[in-house]
Amino acid sequence: MNFWQEIKKFTRLEKGGPILCLAPMADVTDAAFRYIISKVSAKKVFSSAGFADFSSKNTASEKTFFADTHVTYTEFVSADGLVLAPENGKKKLLKDLEYSEIERPIVAQLFGSKPETMEKAAALVAELGFDGIDINMGCPDKSIEKQGAGAALMKNPKLARELIAAAKRGVKNTIPISVKTRLGYNKDELETWLPELLAENPAAIIIHARTRKEMSKVPARWERIKRAVEIRDNFVATRSNSLRSQDASHISLQELSLPLIIGNGDVADIEDAKMKCEESGADGAMVGRGIFGNPWFFSGKIPTTEEKLKVLVEHTKLFEEKFGGIKSFAIMKKHFKEYLRDPNVRDLRFKLMRAETAKEVEVMVKSFLVV
Repeated sequence: MNFWQEIKKFTRLEKGGPILCLAPMADVTDAAFRYIISKVSAKKVFSSAGFADFSSKNTASEKTFFADTHVTYTEFVSADGLVLAPENGKKKLLKDLEYSEIERPIVAQLFGSKPETMEKAAALVAELGFDGIDINMGCPDKSIEKQGAGAALMKNPKLARELIAAAKRGVKNTIPISVKTRLGYNKDELETWLPELLAENPAAIIIHARTRKEMSKVPARWERIKRAVEIRDNFVATRSNSLRSQDASHISLQELSLPLIIGNGDVADIEDAKMKCEESGADGAMVGRGIFGNPWFFSGKIPTTEEKLKVLVEHTKLFEEKFGGIKSFAIMKKHFKEYLRDPNVRDLRFKLMRAETAKEVEVMVKSFLVV
């Protein structure tokens, strides 16, 4: 089932806006933070039973697909590790692929450079019940690039295409495959790079509107997202004309669907996402840094300081519950800094930076609120 096409129809018909996506960010969008984001955004779903809020017990037993808020992405996970790591290593990686029903539709992001392991990892992810798989082709981390993965794939289009094809074989067309990438490696190569990806017909292509060399040091160039949409449209039109001139009875409806273009970079809020998509023609927008300290992003709500502090405590407890003994508690401290940017809570922020447990955080916050 290609949820991308269904959610596109849903967002356009019911909300009159673009698809919104949560970017995959290492040590940020883990299962604890994703749950908090979906919960405080009042995420609802659409299933065969109609609309339902996840506070309803009736929804938990149903597999649901279409959210009226956002598409959720996991942190990236090594395809090689899922297939080749010893049992203890694999168990640790699978923690990064834990999710709750409230997060649907949820996409697992994988990185790797070996088609054979990508195929097997994709099959495993499909078995875990994910709604889609995304292949990371934009991460600039040097350790990832040394493996020939992430952003390094922009320098190897042939391998990039093989990885998409391998993932499709792994899932046997049961769930859609997407790609997250950039405009190019050292320079903007959209004109040659994007057609290579389109040739493998992924369900969606998420484009960070900067090159790998630029990282996030320059403003995202959404005019290039507009060009990406034009390239996509021209490519699909050419493909459709070609199919009309031959027997295409063996081509599936999924293969004939229009790959979505999702823009990424400098999305400030929902209205900004809508404006960027309207101007570029993109099917959706992905938010990254804008979610830091603001799990309410997709709801558009501006929380009070008290609401922020209560959610911070819940987030911390959930992190410790899920990752205690596995991930460092220090990871939470980057969230403390973002939750508490208000100068009025500066002293509390300094205290929280010394906390070592969720209980300490709760005590400090309760004491602050009582005063």
